[in-house]
Amino acid sequence: MRILVIGRGGREHAIVWALSKSPKVSKLFCAPGNGGIAALAECVPIQELQFAEIGQFAQDEQIGLVVVAPDDPLSEGLVDYLEERGILAFGPRANAAIIEGSKIFTKDLLKKYSIPTATYESFEAYEPALAYLRSQSVPIVVKADGLAAGKGVTVARTLEEAEKALHDIMVEQIFGASGAKVVIEEFLQGQEMSLLAFVDGNTVRPMVPSQDHKPVYDNDEGPNTGGMGTYSPLPHIPESVVQEAIETIVRPTAEAMVKEGRPFKGVLYAGLILTEQGTKTIEFNARFGDPETQVILPRLKTDLLDIFLAVVHGTLAEQPIEWSDEAAVCVIVASAGYPASYPKGLAITGLDQVTDSLVFHAGTALKDGQLVTNGGRVLGITGLGKDIAEAREKAYADAERIQFEGKHYRSDIAMKALR
Repeated sequence: MRILVIGRGGREHAIVWALSKSPKVSKLFCAPGNGGIAALAECVPIQELQFAEIGQFAQDEQIGLVVVAPDDPLSEGLVDYLEERGILAFGPRANAAIIEGSKIFTKDLLKKYSIPTATYESFEAYEPALAYLRSQSVPIVVKADGLAAGKGVTVARTLEEAEKALHDIMVEQIFGASGAKVVIEEFLQGQEMSLLAFVDGNTVRPMVPSQDHKPVYDNDEGPNTGGMGTYSPLPHIPESVVQEAIETIVRPTAEAMVKEGRPFKGVLYAGLILTEQGTKTIEFNARFGDPETQVILPRLKTDLLDIFLAVVHGTLAEQPIEWSDEAAVCVIVASAGYPASYPKGLAITGLDQVTDSLVFHAGTALKDGQLVTNGGRVLGITGLGKDIAEAREKAYADAERIQFEGKHYRSDIAMKALR
């Protein structure tokens, strides 16, 4: 089967890497891809939102399956577009991808079906939102309603910080139309957990749990990013807590989407928090997480293509899925300045010295045969081992070997599992 993966980041590199191991895959393409993906797939210069070009390429190249990995094309309806032209596509249709595309939709859905989440109010105008904010206690969470590349959420420790976040979103419009509406919700205290599941509408098959690290600096300090590292499994979180989250949050949400006439087919990502009052929902995404995918797929023993096809054809209930007992730790090596502005085009060296880890490219490009930086999150270094400590040691040893000007990474990824 000839496969086309849509996207350009570390998540897409991990998906391409997993698909490249399938004996059923005859040729892999990625649009637009990146400097690392190019070693496994033919990268084609088509952007994620160029629907007509993607459709034409899929027809011309007799693509058997298009895997739509990023949030934007899912929310904009790329799967709908391809299906209408008889092209098989993996990912939710736009009416289901709204679970990520609108935080207000999701909060209202959770409320309607009594699925645990933080208390909240949503606003379409700045003045009422500001008045409500000033009536609340801090810390408090301010969220842009729409997609904002993982950066539309501010956990404000002071009222001043909360007011600035609200002003930036609704008045300065730093996220454009994504900030036309906001959600203001209570701050929840506790450990976070990412719980992803393959869903074919009715059947929910959870993946192994993982834990992301959003703030840019050690000890969860500094502004939120798209994710600075992740690990799986979570030895410090009991299996009973994971199972309860599946039964009280993930399955009921998939069922709610069917009841709403928006059956979800693809990867449903639940961002959860373990509070003293039980596990609650922070957010839902409509696709694989980044960098969660970089630790989840290395632990998958089953052919990923088989799972994708089972989801597309609605036969997920019959598809066996096996996971490795290995631990995986991913350390994100980022550009100086990330998540604010950062330089691009800096030479990357030392990849040939990586000995014990998988290297997933997130923001790289090939320039005159030289690998250079091309994003804020540049590389994801994933170590595998018999336990978290061994996997972590491998990932950090190899992260140290890679060099580019101004590189930085957190030094405490997965430490919560070892304390």
